[in-house]
Amino acid sequence: MKIPAKPRDSQVPPDAIASSQTTAKFSILPGLLLTGLMAGISIGLSRILGVGALNPLLLAVLLGIGWRQVVPIRANYRPGIQFAMKRILRLAVILLGLRLSFDDVLAVGPAGLGIVVISSVSTFYLTCWLGRYLQINPRLTLLIAAGTSICGASAVVATNAVVESSEEDVTYAIAIVTALGTLAMLFYPLLAGLLTLNPSDYGIWCGASIHEVAQVMATAFQRGSTSGDLATITKLSRVLLLIPLVMLLGWQSKAAYTQRPTTGMKSIKIPVPWFVVLFGLVVVVNSILVVPPSLKILLLSINQWLLCIAMAAMGLETSLQKLSKTGVRPLYLAGASWIFLAGASLSLIKLQSGL
Repeated sequence: MKIPAKPRDSQVPPDAIASSQTTAKFSILPGLLLTGLMAGISIGLSRILGVGALNPLLLAVLLGIGWRQVVPIRANYRPGIQFAMKRILRLAVILLGLRLSFDDVLAVGPAGLGIVVISSVSTFYLTCWLGRYLQINPRLTLLIAAGTSICGASAVVATNAVVESSEEDVTYAIAIVTALGTLAMLFYPLLAGLLTLNPSDYGIWCGASIHEVAQVMATAFQRGSTSGDLATITKLSRVLLLIPLVMLLGWQSKAAYTQRPTTGMKSIKIPVPWFVVLFGLVVVVNSILVVPPSLKILLLSINQWLLCIAMAAMGLETSLQKLSKTGVRPLYLAGASWIFLAGASLSLIKLQSGL
């Protein structure tokens, strides 16, 4: 799916440049303190409500939106908020690599990996096609496609790092994929009995089609440790698809920009999303070296906090007025995408079990 070209610097409105120059005078500390506090509150609320009940990333976004409606965002907060939305977000994506290792991926087996790849890739491209048919903003379509086909809110924020959609689009996409993942937590255990799925098949189905890691675990472990363990490994293997996806979208984004008419000959540089490269490097390191469990738990806890900081910043920059203009068509898109992913992965699992 092609990404619309980004505007040139010369097309940036003068008032936006003036605002940027004003906020540059302030420290990033006030904004980081505010977003850090919101991140801590969202994680605390999520733990009180129970794992998988409410994603802390969604809670952080909602806290940010709520704050903006009550308290005006002063200029001295904006540098820290912008820093959280860009730099901290990329660092958090890099640290996600600690969740993965090659041993985990191999444990799924060739058949399981085939199911993950085929169902996820087909869902992504179907969502992009359906988004064009429904005439939905291409960038929002990409966010929904990534969030549904790969790993929920984490995929949304990682994809947005290269497609650079609006804060309203990111908020909308996160809210939709999180809500659909919550519905999956309610319906999947009931459907498992009706579909006569054994623990292994049920675990693979959960990991291949539910959006968030926490939601996958909360759903799969309801039918035993075998289902839960296999679902977690399948889901983490699916996260690896972030690497080729973000690399491809980064290249397409640059290609769309460089297709604009220019005067003179200029060299075209294909962007390298280094945070995704580093994410892959962390996966390699985690596969080769033995990271002490206590250190890994600490780093993953810090990583969750960093992701929540970035999401709180996103909420603080989100306008409800603009968000309301998005309409309900993206909701239909995400729902259709989720149903297709669930059906495609289940069909492949049934086919594989019958062979």
